[in-house]
Amino acid sequence: MNAVETGATIGSLLHECGLPRSEAELLLGSILGRERVWLLAHAEEAIDSSGARAARALFARRRAGEPVSYVTGSREFYGLALRVTQEVLIPRPETELLVELALERLSPDEPGRVLELGTGSGAIAIALASERPGLAIVATDVSEAALSLARRNARDHGAGIDFVLSDWFDALGPGQFDLIVSNPPYVAAEDAHLGRGDLRFEPRLALVGGDDGLACIRAIAARAQNRLRRGGSLLMEHGYDQGHRCVELLRAQGYAEVADFHDLAGWPRVCAGVWRG
Repeated sequence: MNAVETGATIGSLLHECGLPRSEAELLLGSILGRERVWLLAHAEEAIDSSGARAARALFARRRAGEPVSYVTGSREFYGLALRVTQEVLIPRPETELLVELALERLSPDEPGRVLELGTGSGAIAIALASERPGLAIVATDVSEAALSLARRNARDHGAGIDFVLSDWFDALGPGQFDLIVSNPPYVAAEDAHLGRGDLRFEPRLALVGGDDGLACIRAIAARAQNRLRRGGSLLMEHGYDQGHRCVELLRAQGYAEVADFHDLAGWPRVCAGVWRG
């Protein structure tokens, strides 16, 4: 049994850590397996030496700037608890718009076939599978480490998804899809944001989309045409300042009903188009 560290209590650890209270409670709660409300009610409870060391190690990682989700190894997306590592992007609330728009385009009464390109943690594909268990979903990624994590997340949530190691469409078998969805790399190579905040820790492969940030979006839009059934939709997330260029790109590629959608913060976020053939 671990010895109780003299003077170390839940309250003292939270007070000494040098982090915003909400972050400190989240990190300590991940060590103790407790919710924040429990920590508040047990502030005077002593912590054993092992738990105190583990908590201080997490606090130090966060003080160094590492994202909370990487420190705890988890992130919530569309109501689902997902495992995350530095091999994948951290799922973000604005990406939930992709899920909502995808569900709007898929009949709730008919089985559909969906392709997700660049699945990362599997967040989008798993959210779709959780909402519509009858969907046949294929999810690709060029990173085997990302696919391994996505498969584990899918198992955690009982989601039946076909994960494929592929550079976009390259390794896919034959067949077409009712919907293709992607949150591709869309940050410009020299964007200053890459050296700030959480982006410093996230994989460049999943962030950078060429010199102007649109290289992957162009490639997906061009090749998706051969993989969409007539009347099928393409949905792609993009940067806050790329909406009008994505709309122009899809229209130039021959997509119909092209539209751009804003996230809850009011920023342009997802471009959509329908392939009529």
